[in-house]
Amino acid sequence: MAVALFLGAAAATAAPPPPISAKQREAQRILADVQVLDSRVARAVESYNLATIKLERIESSLRTNRQELTVARSNLQRAQAYLQKRLRDLYTADQTDTSLEVLLGSSSLDELIDRLDTEDRVSAEDSRILREVITFRGIVKRQRATLRIARSSQQEVVAGRVAQKRLIEGQLAERKRLLSSVQGEIAKLQAEEAARQERLQRQLQARLEQQRREQAARLDETVVGATADTPDGAPVPPPAVYGGVVGIAMRYLGIPYRWGGASPSGGFDCSGFIMYVYAQMGVSLPHHAASQYGYGTPVSRDQLEPGDLVFFDGLGHNGIYIGGGQFIHSPHTGDVVKISSLGAGFYTQNWVGARRLS
Repeated sequence: MAVALFLGAAAATAAPPPPISAKQREAQRILADVQVLDSRVARAVESYNLATIKLERIESSLRTNRQELTVARSNLQRAQAYLQKRLRDLYTADQTDTSLEVLLGSSSLDELIDRLDTEDRVSAEDSRILREVITFRGIVKRQRATLRIARSSQQEVVAGRVAQKRLIEGQLAERKRLLSSVQGEIAKLQAEEAARQERLQRQLQARLEQQRREQAARLDETVVGATADTPDGAPVPPPAVYGGVVGIAMRYLGIPYRWGGASPSGGFDCSGFIMYVYAQMGVSLPHHAASQYGYGTPVSRDQLEPGDLVFFDGLGHNGIYIGGGQFIHSPHTGDVVKISSLGAGFYTQNWVGARRLS
């Protein structure tokens, strides 16, 4: 009897899983398409963010150039007013025929300035004013040209941002259309993910104290051979000093994703989330994942410490490593700030690298 029960149990264990329904297969296919679309949207969002940074720089340059042009024009007007007074004085005073020839024989202001500059009767003060007129006129011309170029660049960037915005909105509409066809399956997956996030958050909270103690101990140690090489030839990264950023990042778990967003009230995209969190540690980062990759020191996956930045998908996405093979990030439209595993298929396949800020 026992043997029969055992064989029955074994047969039940070895039985093949029930076939996946056509609806489930369709849902899996659609979700795979959505993941590809999310990757494209993320890249477009980061391009939009970079365009925004460029636009801000151009607008700052325009403001500076306008101020400089205003000052140069004011200086030029004062110098020209003085020069005009001196010309009237030269004309009305008892001057030699040579002085009259200087005035009457000039066909332009530039020629008049050249003639005055070589005229023996021009005083040292006149010469200084003449040089100022020439200098300020040159500055005005250069600033006008610079403004024209900056305005042209600004128009191109604005047009690019408009095109990127339309692309993003179109892709998001396609994403919404795809997901609407599998709403039931999505709801089930969302419920499962919410439960998983709660479990991960509890685990992370329990691990944070240990991480803080370990990081404090590392900071107290004397780094020996900081310039030595690891076995694979990569330089040893500096000690991690921003592990505390993990606790800050956790405050925003559940904040919705919003492309271009960089605040809890408006939502976050991936680089906006990192920029906002690190700003609270006194670290200024640009709102652009690929630009953030240029900060700090490279770190290999086996050297990751809490607070390191991790990058994926051709620098189209990034997050903050929290330890235990996990990271916190703002993934994509329709999602929230959450914890994910570096071992998940997409993040393993699209791993780019990591950076440690110091």
